[in-house]
Amino acid sequence: MTSRGLGGSCAAGGGGRRMTGGGKRRSRAGVQGLEQCEKTKDIKKRRSSEADIPNHLCHEVETCYRLKMPEDFYHFWKFCEELDPDKPCDALQASIGLQLVGPYDILAGKHKKTSRGDVNFSLHWRFFYDPPEFQTVLTGDSKMQYHVGYFRDVPDELPVWVGENEAKKGCTISQVGDNIFAAVKLVLSRKLKELPDKKKSGILKAIDEKLTETAKKMGYSLEQKTVKIKQRDKKVVTKSFHGAGLVVPVDKNGVGYRELPETNASLKRICKAIVEAPNDDQRLKAFAPIQEMLTFVQFANDECDYGMGYELGINLFCYGSHYFHKIIGQLLPLAYNLMKRTLFAEIIEAHLADRREENVDQLAV
Repeated sequence: MTSRGLGGSCAAGGGGRRMTGGGKRRSRAGVQGLEQCEKTKDIKKRRSSEADIPNHLCHEVETCYRLKMPEDFYHFWKFCEELDPDKPCDALQASIGLQLVGPYDILAGKHKKTSRGDVNFSLHWRFFYDPPEFQTVLTGDSKMQYHVGYFRDVPDELPVWVGENEAKKGCTISQVGDNIFAAVKLVLSRKLKELPDKKKSGILKAIDEKLTETAKKMGYSLEQKTVKIKQRDKKVVTKSFHGAGLVVPVDKNGVGYRELPETNASLKRICKAIVEAPNDDQRLKAFAPIQEMLTFVQFANDECDYGMGYELGINLFCYGSHYFHKIIGQLLPLAYNLMKRTLFAEIIEAHLADRREENVDQLAV
C-alpha cells in the first residue's frame, strides 16, 4: 500500500471516462430509480407513542445505539408485554425458544443492572459474522447461535428488512420479512411443522393467532418478501458473501460502484489458499491477488467508485479469518466514511478490535 492509503481526491467528471484498475461499472439499469427511492419515505408512518412506550425510553434506546428504531420494534415489545407483563424479554422463550435481546434489554432496564460502566452497545449481541448493517434483536438456539435482527443500508435511515443468521454455520443472512412480526411468524410456522406434540402445538397456534391479529391490526405485512423488500433488492449492486446484498450510492452516470476483478467463487478460493497456507512464505505469496485488488480499490476510490472497496472489505470480513483483519481495517472504515456512513465505520473498527465467537452479551457480568 502507498502512504496515501486507499483513498484519494475524487476525480471530476461523469461516466464515459476510462477507468483504471480493471473493474467495470455496473450498468445504469441495475440502479435505475435509486435517487428517487432514496427520497421516498415509508408510506405508513407510525409514532412510537401509539405503542405506549414512554418517550424517555425510546430516546434512551436510540441514544445508546445511535440508531433510529422502527415502530414494529416498539409494537412487538407491547405484544410481548401482553404475553408476559413481568418479563417481556422471556415471553417467547418457553414456547418457541426466542429471547428478546439487544435494544430490548434497554426497554427492560437490564443496562441499569450491570456493573460494567464501559458498555459499547454497538457490540451488544453482535455475533462473529454480523456486519455493521445488522442489529440483533432476538436470539434462538444458542448451539447454532441463531439470531434475528434489523438490516440497514444506511445508519441514519430505518432498516430495510429483518434478517436471520446462524453464526455457527457461517455468514449467510437471510431475509425473513420487513418487520419483527413477520420474522417471528416464520419461526412459529417452522416450529409448528416440527412439532408432533398436539398439546404444545396448541400453545404455538394460540400465539400465532394472537401475533397475526396484532400484526394485522397494526398494518404490518407477514409476508417474507414484501414490495418494500423487492424495491430494495433492485438497488443491490452485488450479493456479497453474506447474501444480503450491498447498496451503494450510484449517480446518474453510474459512478459509485465497479465490480471486483474476481467472482465470489474465485475470491473464496484465494481466501482459502491464504488461510490454509502451510507457512508464512506461502501465505505471503497467496496474498498477491488481494494486494492487486487493493491497488484497484485505490484507483476506484480516486474515481468515486467507493463500492469496490466496500465489497472487498465485507467479503473478507465474512470469510471470517483473522488474517484479513488488518486489510478489513483499511478497507471498510474508509469505504463507510466515503459513503457518509460514519457510524458503520466506528462499528467495524470496534468489532475488529473485539471480535468474539462467544459471550456477545455485553451486559453479562
